[in-house]
Amino acid sequence: MTGQCASCHSGAYPPADGKPATHTPYQLVATLASANCDSCHKAGYTSWTPARLHASVTVVDSCASCHASSKPNTAIHAGQTVCESCHKSTSSWSTAKVDHSTFTAATNCASCHNGSSATGKPAAHIPVAATNCISCHSTAGWKPTKWNHTQLPVTGQCASCHSGAYPPADGKPATHTPYQLVGTLASANCDSCHKAGYTSWTPARLHASVTVVNSCASCHAGIKPNTAIHAGQTVCENCHKSTTSWTSAKVDHSTFTVATNCASCHNGSSATGKPSAHIPVAATNCISCHNTTGWKPTKWNHTQLPVANQCASCHNGAYPPADGKPATHTPYQLVATLASANCDSCHKAGYTSWTPARLHASVTVTTSCSSCHLSVRPATAVHAGQTVCENCHKSTTSWTGAKVDHSSFTVATNCSSCHNGSAATGKAASHMPVGATNCIACHSTTAWKPTKWNHTQLPVANQCASCHSGAYPPADGRPAGHIPYQTLTGVVITNCDSCHKAGYASWAGGRFHANVSVTGQCKTCHSGSYTSQGATAKPSNHIPEAQLLNGAAMECNACHTSVTSWAQKMNHNGSQGSGAGWCKACHASGTNYLGSMERMSLTHRTKTPVPTDCSTSGCHRPLGSKGSPYTKWD
Repeated sequence: MTGQCASCHSGAYPPADGKPATHTPYQLVATLASANCDSCHKAGYTSWTPARLHASVTVVDSCASCHASSKPNTAIHAGQTVCESCHKSTSSWSTAKVDHSTFTAATNCASCHNGSSATGKPAAHIPVAATNCISCHSTAGWKPTKWNHTQLPVTGQCASCHSGAYPPADGKPATHTPYQLVGTLASANCDSCHKAGYTSWTPARLHASVTVVNSCASCHAGIKPNTAIHAGQTVCENCHKSTTSWTSAKVDHSTFTVATNCASCHNGSSATGKPSAHIPVAATNCISCHNTTGWKPTKWNHTQLPVANQCASCHNGAYPPADGKPATHTPYQLVATLASANCDSCHKAGYTSWTPARLHASVTVTTSCSSCHLSVRPATAVHAGQTVCENCHKSTTSWTGAKVDHSSFTVATNCSSCHNGSAATGKAASHMPVGATNCIACHSTTAWKPTKWNHTQLPVANQCASCHSGAYPPADGRPAGHIPYQTLTGVVITNCDSCHKAGYASWAGGRFHANVSVTGQCKTCHSGSYTSQGATAKPSNHIPEAQLLNGAAMECNACHTSVTSWAQKMNHNGSQGSGAGWCKACHASGTNYLGSMERMSLTHRTKTPVPTDCSTSGCHRPLGSKGSPYTKWD
């Protein structure tokens, strides 16, 4: 029987019932024309219900075949024959969406959006007359809107919307200026005063925007000052002539004179009175210093009251602009003899300036100096614990004449606690290094010079160069022509006193060879550059040792073997003569070098050929055959 229901249930075979007249006309949907009953009726053979078409078969078009007769009778459905254009679901009508993508400003939105067919304007919508929805709203949603005050004529129409009835278009707040009480402004609209455009109500200025010449009390009566001068006044404009400022209001003072009792009004309640900081003037009338057009500038010039020796009555800091003593003022009142002094005891320049003012030039002070100077004394050892300035400072015109009493100072006194270069004169940068030795060891308590330095105050043995480096005059260093002992190899000289043995009074008597040992290197000092230091140079008629074999490299001690005398024994350094050293350089007649060597002419025996040197074949040894080399000619 599956798929065969209609074979019997066609109405022709009672009691097998057929489709009722109101059965869904599914056969009008092409894809369902051949469907059988059990396509939808799933409950079995006992009941036709429940049966669900869309739950059982798929339908994607021809919806109107069944639903056309039951669509709502609304403008939005009028003339619509294709349900699926808007309704995309077969399970719910509510998800239907009208396709607004083709709508334009010419579309009559209100034909549907009238509150019945589709959402319409709420009761609190601003009055826009026949302006189309799309002017402000988009087709995707009511919010946000594009309202920018250009969609309607708004000039002079603000209150049409801004009445408080159409939020969020706000109306006047409860505290708004009640301009409508002024006859000439009763019909004014918001934009008469609110000129900032559509983005803000502020700034808004009534008097800057409209002209008001009377009825001021309509707005201002409730806020006028509660003062005697305003009591009973209801016409603001009698005194106040400006709409930009209250302060320009003026009482007519033109008839007032010195006889007028200013204080009868200017008592601080009816009108401005003397402030609590006003200088004390007793019963002196206001007009003595002030004029009738303004309190300032005043005519005060110190002649209206007796002021001699009365300065502090006003100049105590309580009555500005009469200035008082600054916080750093000299605390003269702590000095007993000056406690009752007035300002003009020192301030002598008159009423125009406090300066110049000189305490010591004006009054006599002989004691209690620290009352003023204690807090500003230098933070130095020489001042530490000192509270009586006048012990050292005897002048009131200069600090520099002060003298510390050194008479009781001894070697136990730590001089450098004061003489450190800040509290008092300290050691100069070129002072010789004395370690912790106290100043008094060399200097007296009356002057730095002359000193008592005698080389006993410090250990000085083997320490000479600590001071005698040239950096601490008058301690002299090595002169430029001092022998260059420091360049010698193997010489151990630790300090100046290795050679200088004469004591502290003189450098003279310094002896190098008597105190240190040196091997070779004679020419380093005996070169002629250090003769002032006793380093004798070779004489100008010294034998030309360069003529010996390798003679240029010979040192003095090759011949001079003593460091106490130049006595010598000739060393020929293995010279052979005839080019391997030359005998004739010293032994040829006519030479005049130091020494007792024998001199002969090269031709003293053989005339021809002339011999090349004394030592040559056939002549003297070592190259010849006569005598002994270096000791005997024949």
